Amino acid sequence: PAPSPDFWRQGALIPLCILHTQRGARMPGEDAADLFDLGTVRPDEEFTQCYSGECRVNLLPTLYRLNHAISNATDLSAPLGMILDIMRAGMRMDRGAVSLLDRRRGRVFIHDSFGLTEEEERRGVYAPGEGITGKVVESGKVIIAPRLHENPDFLDRTGAHAGETRRKSAFVCVPITLGRKVLGAIAGERCYVSRRLLKQDAEFLAAIALMIAPAVELYLIANVERLELERQNRELKDALKERFRPTNIIGNSKAMMADVYALIGKVSKTRATVLILGESGVGKELVASAIHYSSDRADGPFIRFNCAAIPKSLAESQLFGHEKGAFTGATAQRKGSFERADGGTIFLDELGELSHAVQAKLLRVLQDRMVERVGSSQPVEVDVRVIAATNRDLPRMVAERLFREDLFYRLNVVPVTVPPLRERGSDVILLADHFVAKACAAKGKSVKRISTPALNMLMSYHWPGNVRELENAIERAVILSDDAVIHAWNLPPSLQTPSESGTRLGVGLDDRVRAVEHEMIVEAMKAADGNIGRAAELLRISRRMLGTRMERHGIDARAFRPPVLPPRS
Repeated sequence: PAPSPDFWRQGALIPLCILHTQRGARMPGEDAADLFDLGTVRPDEEFTQCYSGECRVNLLPTLYRLNHAISNATDLSAPLGMILDIMRAGMRMDRGAVSLLDRRRGRVFIHDSFGLTEEEERRGVYAPGEGITGKVVESGKVIIAPRLHENPDFLDRTGAHAGETRRKSAFVCVPITLGRKVLGAIAGERCYVSRRLLKQDAEFLAAIALMIAPAVELYLIANVERLELERQNRELKDALKERFRPTNIIGNSKAMMADVYALIGKVSKTRATVLILGESGVGKELVASAIHYSSDRADGPFIRFNCAAIPKSLAESQLFGHEKGAFTGATAQRKGSFERADGGTIFLDELGELSHAVQAKLLRVLQDRMVERVGSSQPVEVDVRVIAATNRDLPRMVAERLFREDLFYRLNVVPVTVPPLRERGSDVILLADHFVAKACAAKGKSVKRISTPALNMLMSYHWPGNVRELENAIERAVILSDDAVIHAWNLPPSLQTPSESGTRLGVGLDDRVRAVEHEMIVEAMKAADGNIGRAAELLRISRRMLGTRMERHGIDARAFRPPVLPPRS
């Protein structure tokens, strides 16, 4: 009796089904329609219904070996190599390729092939739905092109057919599917003289695609997606390197160039412990980041630990880790910051806030490079570079026995002192311009410049909060600005000193109006390059009235005119 349709649908018997070569025979369980429609084919002497003398039965042992290779392979190279050999030697194809779908980047690329050069392989990239291969991957259906060069979807993206005469070769492309998920495609090209043989080869490749699909899915998960994550990780690290490289620390004052930049360049080439000193808000963390991302540890982790932000009772556990059950609430083993920074750098901010117990354990880590988790006596070796920072006076704390002397000397290998903002001169203006651009991008505003009185106020202020206070002041001014200019009255009240605003304590309305009038006249004269007539137009007053008010404020128009260069000899 004939086998039931369910018998023939078993995946392991597909290779047997497609080898049936009797004229007019169909696969059991199917209706009268062809499995693979060849479309309308023009009959001629090169493409007929006759047999070519080739037979696919002799490929049955090869299928067994392929199935065995797929079952025992640890990667995709051996099974794919065997498939391509079958296509080249057993099916006598001129070219063949196995393409895979990279879903994250939305492209279909050639993973392995024969008959193509390496350059042609690299060019064989398609978007889903683009070209024959892209359409197969998008639809999950077989496409047979009996006349490749006459197919409108043929793009020759690889360039393998460049310069060829119009050959009457056929192209077969079958999807690699697992369930309803398309993973890639197998394609082959050769000249056929038998329509039936072309159909058989398409069925044969479809069976191979079904066999290889599980291995392809595992490969894509383990390699393509992993490579994409590695690429994204590299891009992120490169962005961090660019962001924190020393040349991106804003400031060209002598204090920064000589005392900070030079030390960063020298110490980043070593693995020495660094102690960064400076007032709160000067940018100590930025200096630590620049040292890490300029060193040979830039590819390793950069772990930040704020000693003042963690309760003293938890600081030891957070730094060195703990074992399960070490204390109430320790429900699982946890790695500390030092273990997570293995192979990279740990940045200990606000170091002066550590308790004596944690200081003692930190000293051992610096000496032995060994960490003991809380609740464990088994040391763990770590390879970590330590960068510490504090705004406290550590020598005074050592004298008062608030900080361990031996730990201070262990940390103070290369001290880097970041100067306060009030000692950095013109860096205030550079930083202000940077924060204006940053705030405008974040707030969606457009501020073109900072007025002269506002600049004078920024330069004369003592900035007890340093760079952090300047950033907050500029952000506030950008929000309050209404005319694309930051004026003196847009700055915080703490900057409104009597000497800069032209007022005195207990300022009245007349004094305030006079100060605003002075600033507006100065701004107009700068915009007009000292031309009184044009300045009067900008202020919408007469030239005579402007002259009177300039005389009242002691403003000289010549101070705003551009210098006249001497003629060239």
